[in-house]
Amino acid sequence: MGNHQTLQNTLYFNQISEISQDIWNDLDCNNKLYFHPKYLAALEKNNSHLDFFYVVLKNEHNKAIAFASVQMIDFFIDSLQNENQSILTNIACIGRKLRILPREKPLKILNCGNTFVSGEHGIFIKSDQNKRKVLRKLAKAILKYSQQQYQDPDIFIIKDFLEESLPISNELISLGYYAFNVEPNMKLNVNSHWNSFDDYLNALKTKFRVKAKRALELSKGLKTIEITSKNIDDQLVSMTNLYQKVASKAYFNLGDFNLKTYKDLKEQFKEDYILKSYWLQNKMVGFLSGSIHENILDAHFVGIDYRYNKQFAIYQRMLYDYIDIAIKQKLDTINFARTASEIKSSVGAIPEHMTIYIRHKKTITNKFLKLFLLRIQPTEFHQKFPFKMGSNSV
Repeated sequence: MGNHQTLQNTLYFNQISEISQDIWNDLDCNNKLYFHPKYLAALEKNNSHLDFFYVVLKNEHNKAIAFASVQMIDFFIDSLQNENQSILTNIACIGRKLRILPREKPLKILNCGNTFVSGEHGIFIKSDQNKRKVLRKLAKAILKYSQQQYQDPDIFIIKDFLEESLPISNELISLGYYAFNVEPNMKLNVNSHWNSFDDYLNALKTKFRVKAKRALELSKGLKTIEITSKNIDDQLVSMTNLYQKVASKAYFNLGDFNLKTYKDLKEQFKEDYILKSYWLQNKMVGFLSGSIHENILDAHFVGIDYRYNKQFAIYQRMLYDYIDIAIKQKLDTINFARTASEIKSSVGAIPEHMTIYIRHKKTITNKFLKLFLLRIQPTEFHQKFPFKMGSNSV
């Protein structure tokens, strides 16, 4: 299915490779990793269980001014006994009981955003535009195309907006979307005076420094290996098994990530894509991944063998390794992403609230959805304050 124009100044594409260099030149978003064509091509190539499409808006001078990345997801509902039910599983189960969602078939979800990374990575609008107006046009264009090509998804999601974006993103409410908060991104501002990991440790209150040193002592028996595009093939099976152990516990998980994507990301982005595995003797017990862009380190997926996690402080060691990387590379910020908020706060991360917009294809059902969403709250956690007074002022 090639690209075609169905609305004035609106273009749709089913593959990144169909988008011309002229459009990318107009958008000028190559400095943003998650809108880089090579990043999007790696996701598309390795995650064929999703249907991808892309929307480009042009202005009256035929110049591209906005871009949206969209995925169609078949969401399969796990056993109702799963103790780690996600938001979507809950929505689907209640929807089926009320007979407003299909019983036998998977839930068809349209997601505008990055299925695999939290943050504002689904919609790019040039800074000189009226963003509310353009967002509205994009949302309508996505709806129109999905009705033509996919016989109406059950659920539409546009994610994840930071607090400062809400005056713009709340425009979606007038199109029938409901806003709700998901678990926050946990963010650590890296102090510009930290020149080494020891400087970070010295900035901690005694209790948290003791905890960090204990975790580093427990994890001394772990061997780490830098994963490269050359050695990744030997590690992918173990990595995938460990990733599945973590993904099964996720509260908001739209779909499984194919770890073969890492090979392409490593080849394309070299040292700016970080992959590291953790070993006990000859057994892999963990891995971490992340990307460096715009002076930020984004922590991506991790894998953990929970049988060894407590004894060898695997996860805590990963968090400290992310911090060590950010300090060495003189970065400003670490985005630790969602989940495990309390332990992330204990290393110094603070919550950055995010909003998702969701709607059902049918107006009446959408009203039921609103009532249900009102009951959903992010998991509460006890925020820790590990730094000495003033020691983490950037």
